[in-house]
Amino acid sequence: MNKLGKNKTNAARLLEQAGIPYETYEYEPDENNLSGEHVAAQIGIPPAQVFKTLVARGKEEIYVFCIPVKEELNLKKAAQVTGEKKIEMVHQKDLLGLTGYIRGGCSPIGMKKKYPTFMDETAQLFDTVTVSAGVRGLQLEADPSALMKYVQGTFADLTD
Repeated sequence: MNKLGKNKTNAARLLEQAGIPYETYEYEPDENNLSGEHVAAQIGIPPAQVFKTLVARGKEEIYVFCIPVKEELNLKKAAQVTGEKKIEMVHQKDLLGLTGYIRGGCSPIGMKKKYPTFMDETAQLFDTVTVSAGVRGLQLEADPSALMKYVQGTFADLTD
Protein backbone atom coordinates (compact mmCIF):
# COMPACT_ATOMS: atom_id res chain seq x y z
CA MET A 1 0.00 0.00 0.00
CA ASN A 2 2.06 2.90 -1.30
CA LYS A 3 0.81 6.41 -1.54
CA LEU A 4 1.43 7.90 -4.96
CA GLY A 5 4.15 10.45 -5.42
CA LYS A 6 4.08 13.08 -8.13
CA ASN A 7 2.62 10.96 -10.96
CA LYS A 8 -1.01 11.96 -11.33
CA THR A 9 -3.55 10.47 -13.67
CA ASN A 10 -6.23 12.48 -15.43
CA ALA A 11 -8.83 11.06 -13.01
CA ALA A 12 -6.77 12.24 -10.02
CA ARG A 13 -6.31 15.71 -11.54
CA LEU A 14 -10.06 15.99 -12.17
CA LEU A 15 -10.88 15.14 -8.55
CA GLU A 16 -8.27 17.62 -7.37
CA GLN A 17 -9.72 20.37 -9.58
CA ALA A 18 -13.18 19.60 -8.21
CA GLY A 19 -11.89 19.88 -4.64
CA ILE A 20 -12.70 16.25 -3.84
CA PRO A 21 -10.29 14.77 -1.28
CA TYR A 22 -8.76 11.45 -2.30
CA GLU A 23 -5.88 9.11 -1.61
CA THR A 24 -4.05 7.00 -4.17
CA TYR A 25 -2.64 3.52 -3.76
CA GLU A 26 -0.05 2.02 -6.06
CA TYR A 27 0.17 -1.71 -6.61
CA GLU A 28 2.06 -4.01 -8.94
CA PRO A 29 -0.33 -4.99 -11.74
CA ASP A 30 -0.24 -8.62 -12.82
CA GLU A 31 -1.13 -9.05 -16.50
CA ASN A 32 -2.14 -12.65 -15.72
CA ASN A 33 -4.40 -11.66 -12.85
CA LEU A 34 -6.29 -8.39 -13.33
CA SER A 35 -8.94 -9.41 -10.80
CA GLY A 36 -10.17 -6.89 -8.31
CA GLU A 37 -9.60 -9.34 -5.47
CA HIS A 38 -5.90 -9.32 -6.37
CA VAL A 39 -5.91 -5.50 -6.33
CA ALA A 40 -7.71 -5.41 -2.96
CA ALA A 41 -5.16 -7.80 -1.44
CA GLN A 42 -2.25 -5.74 -2.77
CA ILE A 43 -3.52 -2.40 -1.42
CA GLY A 44 -4.77 -3.89 1.85
CA ILE A 45 -8.37 -2.73 1.53
CA PRO A 46 -11.34 -5.12 2.02
CA PRO A 47 -12.78 -6.29 -1.33
CA ALA A 48 -16.21 -4.88 -0.38
CA GLN A 49 -14.67 -1.38 -0.54
CA VAL A 50 -12.79 -1.91 -3.82
CA PHE A 51 -15.02 -1.22 -6.82
CA LYS A 52 -14.49 -2.31 -10.41
CA THR A 53 -15.78 -0.20 -13.29
CA LEU A 54 -17.79 -2.05 -15.92
CA VAL A 55 -19.06 -0.64 -19.19
CA ALA A 56 -22.23 -1.93 -20.80
CA ARG A 57 -24.46 -1.10 -23.74
CA GLY A 58 -28.20 -0.68 -23.97
CA LYS A 59 -30.15 -0.20 -27.18
CA GLU A 60 -28.59 3.18 -27.97
CA GLU A 61 -26.66 4.26 -24.87
CA ILE A 62 -23.45 3.28 -23.08
CA TYR A 63 -23.63 2.88 -19.29
CA VAL A 64 -21.01 2.69 -16.55
CA PHE A 65 -21.46 0.46 -13.50
CA CYS A 66 -19.22 0.41 -10.42
CA ILE A 67 -19.61 -2.68 -8.27
CA PRO A 68 -17.59 -4.41 -5.53
CA VAL A 69 -14.81 -6.51 -7.03
CA LYS A 70 -16.13 -9.81 -5.65
CA GLU A 71 -19.59 -9.26 -7.14
CA GLU A 72 -21.06 -9.78 -10.60
CA LEU A 73 -23.23 -7.22 -12.34
CA ASN A 74 -26.84 -8.40 -12.49
CA LEU A 75 -27.77 -7.47 -16.07
CA LYS A 76 -31.51 -7.54 -15.30
CA LYS A 77 -31.07 -5.08 -12.43
CA ALA A 78 -28.79 -2.97 -14.64
CA ALA A 79 -31.45 -2.87 -17.36
CA GLN A 80 -34.10 -1.97 -14.80
CA VAL A 81 -32.17 1.01 -13.35
CA THR A 82 -31.37 2.34 -16.84
CA GLY A 83 -34.87 1.86 -18.22
CA GLU A 84 -33.50 -0.43 -20.95
CA LYS A 85 -35.07 -3.74 -21.98
CA LYS A 86 -31.65 -5.37 -22.21
CA ILE A 87 -28.08 -4.52 -21.18
CA GLU A 88 -24.97 -6.31 -22.39
CA MET A 89 -21.32 -5.84 -21.54
CA VAL A 90 -19.26 -4.03 -24.17
CA HIS A 91 -16.52 -6.07 -25.81
CA GLN A 92 -13.10 -5.61 -24.29
CA LYS A 93 -11.74 -4.47 -27.67
CA ASP A 94 -14.25 -1.57 -27.67
CA LEU A 95 -13.39 -0.33 -24.16
CA LEU A 96 -10.49 1.97 -25.08
CA GLY A 97 -12.36 3.63 -27.93
CA LEU A 98 -15.45 4.27 -25.81
CA THR A 99 -13.82 5.30 -22.54
CA GLY A 100 -10.16 6.11 -23.14
CA TYR A 101 -9.29 3.36 -20.65
CA ILE A 102 -8.10 -0.25 -20.89
CA ARG A 103 -9.30 -3.33 -19.01
CA GLY A 104 -7.91 -3.27 -15.50
CA GLY A 105 -7.50 0.50 -15.62
CA CYS A 106 -11.01 1.74 -16.33
CA SER A 107 -12.09 4.60 -14.06
CA PRO A 108 -15.58 6.11 -13.78
CA ILE A 109 -13.83 9.50 -13.64
CA GLY A 110 -12.57 11.21 -16.79
CA MET A 111 -13.94 8.99 -19.53
CA LYS A 112 -13.84 10.32 -23.10
CA LYS A 113 -17.58 10.97 -22.97
CA LYS A 114 -20.03 11.43 -20.14
CA TYR A 115 -22.06 8.24 -19.74
CA PRO A 116 -24.86 7.53 -17.25
CA THR A 117 -23.04 6.08 -14.25
CA PHE A 118 -24.34 3.85 -11.47
CA MET A 119 -22.59 2.64 -8.32
CA ASP A 120 -23.77 -0.30 -6.26
CA GLU A 121 -25.69 0.95 -3.25
CA THR A 122 -23.40 -0.96 -0.87
CA ALA A 123 -20.79 1.78 -1.44
CA GLN A 124 -22.87 3.98 0.85
CA LEU A 125 -22.00 1.68 3.77
CA PHE A 126 -18.42 3.00 3.72
CA ASP A 127 -16.79 6.37 4.31
CA THR A 128 -14.49 5.65 1.37
CA VAL A 129 -14.25 3.22 -1.53
CA THR A 130 -11.59 2.76 -4.18
CA VAL A 131 -11.94 2.81 -7.95
CA SER A 132 -9.30 2.66 -10.65
CA ALA A 133 -7.33 5.86 -11.11
CA GLY A 134 -7.37 5.24 -14.87
CA VAL A 135 -4.27 3.07 -15.21
CA ARG A 136 -3.36 -0.42 -14.12
CA GLY A 137 -1.44 -0.25 -10.87
CA LEU A 138 -3.18 2.73 -9.28
CA GLN A 139 -6.39 3.06 -7.25
CA LEU A 140 -8.17 6.21 -6.03
CA GLU A 141 -9.85 6.19 -2.63
CA ALA A 142 -12.60 8.74 -2.00
CA ASP A 143 -16.00 9.28 -0.47
CA PRO A 144 -18.49 7.35 -2.66
CA SER A 145 -21.10 10.11 -2.43
CA ALA A 146 -18.55 12.69 -3.62
CA LEU A 147 -17.58 10.40 -6.51
CA MET A 148 -21.18 9.91 -7.60
CA LYS A 149 -21.93 13.61 -7.27
CA TYR A 150 -18.91 14.42 -9.45
CA VAL A 151 -19.91 12.00 -12.24
CA GLN A 152 -23.61 12.84 -11.71
CA GLY A 153 -24.14 9.17 -10.95
CA THR A 154 -26.77 7.22 -9.06
CA PHE A 155 -26.59 4.60 -6.33
CA ALA A 156 -28.57 1.46 -7.21
CA ASP A 157 -28.96 -2.23 -6.40
CA LEU A 158 -26.77 -3.75 -9.13
CA THR A 159 -25.67 -7.16 -7.85
CA ASP A 160 -27.28 -10.37 -6.63
